Amino acid sequence: MGITKTEIFTEEQNKLAVQLKAIAHPARIAILQHIMQANACICGDLVDELGLAQATISQHLKELKNAGLIQGTIEGVSVCYCIEPNAWKNLQMELNKLFGSYQTKGNCC
Repeated sequence: MGITKTEIFTEEQNKLAVQLKAIAHPARIAILQHIMQANACICGDLVDELGLAQATISQHLKELKNAGLIQGTIEGVSVCYCIEPNAWKNLQMELNKLFGSYQTKGNCC
C-alpha cells in the first residue's frame, strides 16, 4: 500500500493494517506469546527464549511498539516490555468485527 493511498481508507482500516503488519512475522508472534504467557513485563530474556540475536529481537520489539501493541519501560540498563492492554483489546474487537461481518450466502463461486 503506497503512502499516498492511505488517505482513501478509514482511520480504523489504516490502524488495523499497521497492527496486522506488525504481527505478521513468526518471531513477533512468538514474542507476543511469550509476553502473554509470562503475564508480566519481560526484561531481556527473549534472546534465550527465542534463540534469536539481540539485535533481531530489538528490531521486532521496535515494530511491535511502533504499532502500539506493546509498551516498554526503562529499568536500569534494560527495557522491559508488556502487552499494551487497550491496543490489544481494540485489535481483538476489530478482528471480531471483521470476521463477524462475513455471512455465508451459499455457493458464490
